[in-house]
Amino acid sequence: MSGAIGADMIDDRFYEALGPVTARALSSGLHAEGDLDRSITSIAPLERAGSSDLCYYDGPVPRAPVLYAPGACIVRAAVAPMAPNVAARIVSESPRAAFARLALMVRRPRLLEAGGPAVHSSARLEDGVQLGHGVVIGADAQVGAGAIIGPNAVIGPGVTVGRRARIGAHAVIGFALIGDDVTILAGAVIGEAGFGVAGDATGLIDVPHFGRVVVQDRVTIGANSAIDRGVFDDTTIGEETKIDNMCHIAHNVTLGRRVMIAAFGGISGSTSVGDDVRMGGRVGVSDHRTIGAGAALAGGSAVLQDVPVGETWGGYPAKLARTWMREIAWLKSKTAGRRDDNK
Repeated sequence: MSGAIGADMIDDRFYEALGPVTARALSSGLHAEGDLDRSITSIAPLERAGSSDLCYYDGPVPRAPVLYAPGACIVRAAVAPMAPNVAARIVSESPRAAFARLALMVRRPRLLEAGGPAVHSSARLEDGVQLGHGVVIGADAQVGAGAIIGPNAVIGPGVTVGRRARIGAHAVIGFALIGDDVTILAGAVIGEAGFGVAGDATGLIDVPHFGRVVVQDRVTIGANSAIDRGVFDDTTIGEETKIDNMCHIAHNVTLGRRVMIAAFGGISGSTSVGDDVRMGGRVGVSDHRTIGAGAALAGGSAVLQDVPVGETWGGYPAKLARTWMREIAWLKSKTAGRRDDNK
């Protein structure tokens, strides 16, 4: 394996750089080896980490040396000898938990200023923007011409809201780029961190998220729905997608164009949904799945496998619809037979 050295992938509009910080300072209290004077300025996943990035590896001991060359990598002691190109190796038996703590020494999310003005002086509002009572807009946010922001909505630092967007009352948007003609209904929350938890001897810790949410043009997001930002990459909602009320889209999910998700739908992290997919109410999709373009998922389905392009699935667990229906018919016939025997 070999890793390319890339530019910083963290969006400065949403995450403040705290470095440079040396690998020595990061490893305080932990065993470390290598170039401990290496300056670390950002964070990245291992496969894209550059010479000044902090990353971690929490997998099994590789069979052959790993040739990625990040500035600093948190690894278990057994893995450290297999990472010869890492400039500084920070040793922890819980690398993901250690990363969750150390990453915030390098980058931190930009948050609303406590006690600051309702609309920050650096926010840019184009012509015709309408703000309801109690709206809060953070530093360096941008709101496009003709947008309407409902009462008590919150637009976080660096957020971009497109032209003619409609943002409902009490909606909260952070770490996000919102396209033109987007509708976000009351109480929706866009851009909070997803459900990532790591543990070590000291207990459980939330894993910080450093990605964004990208909502493309003409999307509708229903009331009280939540869309989580990615860990490193974007959570993306494709053009003209329609999400009903009370739905949840987890971190690193990609939804294609014209996807329709009915109420109470839930899509777990790192799942990819193709264009023109239809999901009935209360559909749940497990993590790291691929739902092919044009697929349809019946209401109440629990999708635990990849769904091929154009197929219709249903059931708990979900399977090809005609198989599911045959099983239902068979069970119905057996149940009817038992009732007849009991008469």
